Amino acid sequence: MAGAAETAAGGRAVRPAERVPPHSEEAERAVLGCALLDAARILDLCVERQLSADSFYLQTHQSLFQAMLDLHGERKPVDFVTVAERLRETQLLDAVGGEDELARLAGGAMTTAHAEYYIQRVYEYHLLRRIIDTARGVTEHCYKGEQGAETVLNDAEEAFFDLSEKRIGVERVWCQLVNEEMKEVEKLISEKKGTTGISTGYEDVDRLLLGMQPGDLIVLAARPSMGKTSLALNVAEHVALGARGQPPRPVAVFSLEMSAESLVRRMICSHARVSAQSLSSGLVGPPEHGKLAGAADVLRQAPIYVDDSAGLEALDLRARARRLKRKHDVQFIVVDYLQLMNYSRYSDENRQRETAAISQALKSMAKELKVPVMVLSQLSRAPETRGSTAVPKLSDLRDSGAIEQDADVVMLLRRPCLYPDDKDHEDARLAILNVAKHRNGPIGEIKLDFDGRFTRFENRREGVDSGSAE
Repeated sequence: MAGAAETAAGGRAVRPAERVPPHSEEAERAVLGCALLDAARILDLCVERQLSADSFYLQTHQSLFQAMLDLHGERKPVDFVTVAERLRETQLLDAVGGEDELARLAGGAMTTAHAEYYIQRVYEYHLLRRIIDTARGVTEHCYKGEQGAETVLNDAEEAFFDLSEKRIGVERVWCQLVNEEMKEVEKLISEKKGTTGISTGYEDVDRLLLGMQPGDLIVLAARPSMGKTSLALNVAEHVALGARGQPPRPVAVFSLEMSAESLVRRMICSHARVSAQSLSSGLVGPPEHGKLAGAADVLRQAPIYVDDSAGLEALDLRARARRLKRKHDVQFIVVDYLQLMNYSRYSDENRQRETAAISQALKSMAKELKVPVMVLSQLSRAPETRGSTAVPKLSDLRDSGAIEQDADVVMLLRRPCLYPDDKDHEDARLAILNVAKHRNGPIGEIKLDFDGRFTRFENRREGVDSGSAE
């Protein structure tokens, strides 16, 4: 069939002739003509819709639109005369067709009533061309074979995500950033809440961190059986249900160690304050049964999305997080836990190098998605070798010092009751959360209550013993 891809000997499809990229010369001319008639309104609409000179397919139209944008940015009149003068100064007037072409553009736009429609068409065609260019780049990487398939897939997804989320990049003006930030400052002063980020649900933690900030990588580290998974799930529950007066927010939990079913059971028992061990043994009476049913009703409404794939690749986790962000607008991510992740690109090197790459990927993910990411991490056995109290340090982060470097916040969890020689050994409920690193604020120890029967952390009346700012 004429025009279709034909089949060569051996069944291989022959590539069709090069096609003209999608564009509409008529829509481009209409936008330029409307801009000559009513520049103040039309160019503001163009800027609002993020049209740039590159949004136009024809080179002459790019030159014309850039001249208009320059004049508009300089707060000078934009009309037939000023545009012609600017093009003459830049020696581009003849290249665009001279004053006759400008007159044809202005004369062809009888009305500016449909300008928004033409602007939208120019924008959409430009987006299609960018999609084609991105796809062509991905195809070239596939044929070159210089990178692994997983890396190519991740880069492709990131490129298309960038098109989807950011569209055509426009530089943000410094004064606008200052104005936006001052609005937040005024809001904080008027509301006096003291929390600028997402609340953890724990008063003293929020007081020290001012909430979990978008783009932050928060590392929660502990020795085994200290309750780090329980604390992370409690925080996820608080975020999803809306703690301390904040609205409920979608949460993603990547559980590399625990199955989704086990995780859900633990959350239901914790919320209901019913012992999971008693439930497993069948030793649950009518009152506890009612509590479990009530907890299930509450948690059923929580916007929590669980991925329990084992041994996730760093790039795969990042890709899945992007999809959840796009589909459900997740505002908080939990990863349990870092040492169970892989990064095949560096698997042939030592584990320390691989862990460093995983840490960097998680930080990049937090920054890209603009959400706080809480990553659980194991500590080495070093605390036990230093003494009977086994107080952990930043240097105890297992496998790589890069975790400490990439993290914005590092919290070290311990329970003194597990160490007989600790001065607080008798306090079975005490849990100490040491904020050992805080890139943008103070550090210090926070005391929480932990109920092992329900795997639940609660606020404690004692406050924070704050340290100095980092």
